[in-house]
Amino acid sequence: MQRLFSSFAGGWPGAGLLLMRLVVGIAMVDCGAGRLWNYPTTITLTVLSVLEIGAGLLLLAGLWTPLAGTLVAGLEVWKIILTHGNPWIYIPLGTLGAALAMLGPGAWSIDAHLFGRKHIDIPER
Repeated sequence: MQRLFSSFAGGWPGAGLLLMRLVVGIAMVDCGAGRLWNYPTTITLTVLSVLEIGAGLLLLAGLWTPLAGTLVAGLEVWKIILTHGNPWIYIPLGTLGAALAMLGPGAWSIDAHLFGRKHIDIPER
């Protein structure tokens, strides 16, 4: 899993990645939940909403970030094709999802705790 991440950035870059994950995650959960509760659903919109909520929750937790970011980018492209409204509204979220997939989760994530570099102390005899 380490090969999926260039590094687990800490400090200000890590805080920036955390902020990006929070913004995209909250937006995805909000869009998915709003669509489930407010619109008459077809099977396509229901699947889209559930995938949006799932990707948003993964990004909020910082778990499987490359997969979740790729899913966000793909869902936003799917929404551009599926809807007849203004497609420019989906481009920022798709771009941020792709950026998170490429940059990784940062130091403040479950991914960093599970797959980050570990320090092993070998005791002397």
